[in-house]
Amino acid sequence: MNPTLRPLTAALIALTLATPAAFALGPYAPVTDARLANPEPANWLQYRGNYGGWGYSPLEQIHTGNVGKLKLAWSLATGQTEGHQSPPIVNNGYMFVTTPGAQVIALDAASGAELWRWKKELPGDLMQLHPTNRGVALYGDKVYVATVDAQLVALDAKTGKQVWAAQVGDTKALQYITLAPLAAKGKIMVGSSGGETGVRGFVAAFDAATGKEAWRTFTTAAPGEPGGDTWPGDTHKNGGGSIWITGSYDAATNLAYWGTGNPAPWPTEGRKGDNLYTTSAIALDVDTGAIKGHHQYHHNDAWDWDEVSAPVLIDTEVKGRKVKAAIHAGRNGYLWMLERKEGGKIGFIDAQPYVYNNVFTGIDKTTGRPSYDESKRPGMGKAVGFCPSLWGGKDWPPEAWNPKTGLFYIPANNNLCAELPAAEPGKYKKGDLYIGYPIEGVLGSLRYKDGQKPSTIGELQAWDLKTGKQVWVHKFDTHLWAPLLTTGGKLVFAGGTNDRQFRAFDASNGQLLWQYAMPSGVTAVPTSFEVNGEQFIAVQAGWGVDAQRMQSGIDSLTGKPQAVPQGGTVMVFKLEK
Repeated sequence: MNPTLRPLTAALIALTLATPAAFALGPYAPVTDARLANPEPANWLQYRGNYGGWGYSPLEQIHTGNVGKLKLAWSLATGQTEGHQSPPIVNNGYMFVTTPGAQVIALDAASGAELWRWKKELPGDLMQLHPTNRGVALYGDKVYVATVDAQLVALDAKTGKQVWAAQVGDTKALQYITLAPLAAKGKIMVGSSGGETGVRGFVAAFDAATGKEAWRTFTTAAPGEPGGDTWPGDTHKNGGGSIWITGSYDAATNLAYWGTGNPAPWPTEGRKGDNLYTTSAIALDVDTGAIKGHHQYHHNDAWDWDEVSAPVLIDTEVKGRKVKAAIHAGRNGYLWMLERKEGGKIGFIDAQPYVYNNVFTGIDKTTGRPSYDESKRPGMGKAVGFCPSLWGGKDWPPEAWNPKTGLFYIPANNNLCAELPAAEPGKYKKGDLYIGYPIEGVLGSLRYKDGQKPSTIGELQAWDLKTGKQVWVHKFDTHLWAPLLTTGGKLVFAGGTNDRQFRAFDASNGQLLWQYAMPSGVTAVPTSFEVNGEQFIAVQAGWGVDAQRMQSGIDSLTGKPQAVPQGGTVMVFKLEK
């Protein structure tokens, strides 16, 4: 940073560094609705590669027969610590990554040459419960990033200069944004984190050109609205249902699908009812923000099982019937097979456990509504254990779908449970945590299933949706915090373990084919792209946030702390010639 420059305000002033290399790539290709709906195989234009959320690259130059020849093409230190989680987004050779610290870096995707760097000056008193960022959206000639101080910012893609900024949430109420925005039909959509701070969850859309707010839809239903009778009194006002993972989008119906977080506070005694639309998948009309349909994965949540991962949109066959499916590996440990119906309604097809769950006693075959073992519900005056743990069978790291193999891949954690102490009565106070439990009781809640250290915890699973059967599983002795990438070369790429390894598996059978020791643990979303006929695999290393918090919980059980090196690095691989 030029030492002569000084921040002018804590809210909007950012530094942009540009070099002549920014013009070496040729004209920047504007990102249109048509390109987003049908992305070119050579590019990775959005969070999961396509609107359906597949996490799939059709590129096949790197495949099962030669992936062992992958070598490091280039790397770049980001200058930040903590959890690096964003995917390298690539548009015709221009790469954009985000990091903790509200930073966007533009790079030459083939060489790693830095084009520009934008870094926001954050308020000095900002509480960062999750100091991370999960990426940018591209639309037109702009790059859109949402920041941990609850702003949405538009940057010029070629220069990094700020075009506009919009305040999305109230940082004094501990609202913050970590997700990558979703761009569609002239709108940029975001949501707010804060399920532990008493936010009222929402999805908000902003005009891509001006930053003007177009609509805002809350995820906790108010009295007089559909679902409003599922909240007692005015508990919906601070009822949670936060949105902190990017939605998926069906361009044919103009519906965006989002996953919603847990209700607040965690104890259920003060909020009897289903608490719609928390722990749900919701379908929103992108023009108006209207909720057209929903499916609640579990009602009246008491276990902190956010279901914020958006359903993966796949046209496939389930139970012998061709369906427009919406598939979700739930934090509650069940694999949900839903159907996108006419008008936005979301129907239930099937659900089955992919990890051990001792809370659900059954699933209604028509509605998909689970029934509970109430002795496993934590709350006032009792300490309760349950499985899976607070972090669930799968937390936010996204699944992947490969149309070539026909398999759906899940980064799972099994054999882990939790025990919460007796809940504490409390009232909402703006700017405070709104959990209902002492924080040390939450952080120390992790337990082993059956009380004994299991031989394995992490599981990379592959499922055949047509049969509803697990096809293969690769097990790890450590936990797995691994966003997934699958490719036309029939590979699955995953990091997520505390040994810093980034791995490639045969997508058909789970055989480990390649691994590389990274500078830090990998909890970021991997991507693939092509420049000048050469395929690359890209991912950020940088361990932290909830992967480390889960690690600390395991460390307390083993009594053997596992140190994972810190520091963020963009890592890009290609085949050795």
